[in-house]
Amino acid sequence: MTKKYRHLLFDLDGTLTDPMEGITRSVQYALRHFGIEVSDLRELCPFIGPPFAESFRTFYGFDDRQTSEAVAVSREYFTEKGIFENRLYDGMDELLDTLASSGYTLCVATSKPRVFAERILDHFGIAPYFSFVGGTGLDGSLPTKADVIAHVLAGSNITDRGTALMIGDRKYDILGAKTVGIDSAGVLYGYGDRAELEAAGADYILPAIPDLEELLLE
Repeated sequence: MTKKYRHLLFDLDGTLTDPMEGITRSVQYALRHFGIEVSDLRELCPFIGPPFAESFRTFYGFDDRQTSEAVAVSREYFTEKGIFENRLYDGMDELLDTLASSGYTLCVATSKPRVFAERILDHFGIAPYFSFVGGTGLDGSLPTKADVIAHVLAGSNITDRGTALMIGDRKYDILGAKTVGIDSAGVLYGYGDRAELEAAGADYILPAIPDLEELLLE
């Protein structure tokens, strides 16, 4: 085990799993409710990573009422179908097993509601690897990635922040880690690119899962 880190916080979407189909179809369903038709799901990939509420405001200029309604409608689709329109990244199961066997404490820090995150982890059989799962609340609690990360650190009794590493694919993961004072690793196999992760100030940028394994098991 690399001596510097003992606690690993994993983002979910775009880091552990590829949720492209489920998330974009959920957003498409919500937009259709407002009379907005988006036929190419790839146009909705920017919704992968940040909280839905933030994205509806940013990309479509929704006000608070529209945003709340859009989030609720998107969850209708996601709860029934979208949650499992998802896949585990190749090699991730093996990586988690190796990291856990090497003595790391593994946690999840996601902008997805925790209840959904737990169902996804169970679905893919990787829930036992994680000692703590942190996510947003269905009631809007823990609205930012920094809030979620801080919640995970507190819930896991991680007091030495120099021993924790946030691993994610978007700037939100990197900026959230900076806000709470822990290091971050940006991965390029998800939905953020190198420029985004560099601009956010990632401590490490890793193209693929084997690179993540090399960093943590060197």
